[in-house]
Amino acid sequence: MGKITGFLELERIEESCDPVESRVRNYKEFVHPLSTGQARQQGARCMDCGTPFCHHACPVNNIIPDFNDLVYRDDWRRALEVLQSTNNFPEFTGRICPAPCEAACTLNINTQPVGIKSIEHAIIDRGWAEGWVRPQPPATRTGRRVAIVGSGPAGLAAAQQLARAGHEVVLFEKNERVGGLLRFGIPDFKLDKSHIDRRMQQLVAEGVQIRTGTLVGELPADSGIAHQAAHTITAQQLRQEFHAVLLTGGSEQSRDLPVAGRGLDGVHFAMQYLPQQNRVNAGIPVPGQITAAGKHVIVIGGGDTGSDCVGTAHRQGAASVVQFELMPMPPAQENKPLTWPYWPCKLRTSSSHLEGCQREFAIATREFVGREGRLTALKTAQVTSDAGRFVEVENTEQLWRADLVLLAMGFVHPAASVLASFGVATDARGNARAGTDEATGYATNQPGVFAAGDMRRGQSLVVWAIREGRQAARAIDFFLMGQTDLPR
Repeated sequence: MGKITGFLELERIEESCDPVESRVRNYKEFVHPLSTGQARQQGARCMDCGTPFCHHACPVNNIIPDFNDLVYRDDWRRALEVLQSTNNFPEFTGRICPAPCEAACTLNINTQPVGIKSIEHAIIDRGWAEGWVRPQPPATRTGRRVAIVGSGPAGLAAAQQLARAGHEVVLFEKNERVGGLLRFGIPDFKLDKSHIDRRMQQLVAEGVQIRTGTLVGELPADSGIAHQAAHTITAQQLRQEFHAVLLTGGSEQSRDLPVAGRGLDGVHFAMQYLPQQNRVNAGIPVPGQITAAGKHVIVIGGGDTGSDCVGTAHRQGAASVVQFELMPMPPAQENKPLTWPYWPCKLRTSSSHLEGCQREFAIATREFVGREGRLTALKTAQVTSDAGRFVEVENTEQLWRADLVLLAMGFVHPAASVLASFGVATDARGNARAGTDEATGYATNQPGVFAAGDMRRGQSLVVWAIREGRQAARAIDFFLMGQTDLPR
């Protein structure tokens, strides 16, 4: 504990942002990391609790009090070592993680929590700037081959861990570039893709082989899952050529809204819309791009994906942006004595909301309205909850002008055909059935086939995907070698 009275004397410092009027003109990151002095002051606020609830709330179990203290003591290199001992990609989580660790911070009981996420952001950016983040190739090779299907955060984390253990790792990605939703889902203004490219160079230097534009299994034409695969490979081929296969393809099947008029031109899934802008930003041609320019946009879904649609629509020059949420508006401030240290239900306002967005709660879409096959409006009604069911409130019908509707209501399950091609059993939600216990961790019903990340647990956070990738790598290493030194 660096400064014993720091939590009494020092206030939380938020990361600074570019002004709204300038940042909506481009797709560049606009959040600035803390200065060295600011990060040290944040680190000084850590109480070094007897029971570090922040550590337990973090899915990758970051050793938060330790790196907070090291930053306070200006020992940045050791702070980086501690951070990277549990998290393969802090530059991702330091930018886009919602920080459940901060909700569990002991200071959050009655004041503002330590800015753990901002400290993490500062540590890893300093590490890259100083050249401390380097490849860690294995000293010896095992002769075992592992195929990883899907290059999102779970697949990337597993690939790095397994390569460092000495296995030959081949990473398959159906799109033309690596990263999964990090690359073709999360907007560039939240996560610049240079961070992914830099990690790809590190993974290649550590021995990971990357095959992009390769679809494993099959995707039905009506799946709604976009991809740029130029080649296909069967599940049988992978199982014949590799000692183990890890499926980390994510939960890609978007939740639909099957109401009247759903087939009108102008109604799209968020994950048809967001990847297109990311490709354009990367210089990849997108014929017939879905754009919000000059349009009245309605985003259905109040989560992070919906917020990403809002921010992207602003940058494309939308005439107006409205966001619908089926649930009632949560309280602006949680009841901390009741909810701490758990993730609270409260109103969350993202940077995209601050750029200008009308938010509507407890509202349901009844019908998409159009003319000559083209969307012009949608009909809604207010809803209330009755015994766990949503019931329309009488005389609350409303007609909203809309040229573009984006469905951002979450994801229901992975691509079923991919799992079926491997013969992997699924749970009631359509996810790959695989446990996390020590004996059979992440193993599916098919020998040598494992599953991790959103493909196994369902739609979740980047930090959970990293955790699952790391743990699946440990399970696979044990499966191949009969023992493992990889961390949990």
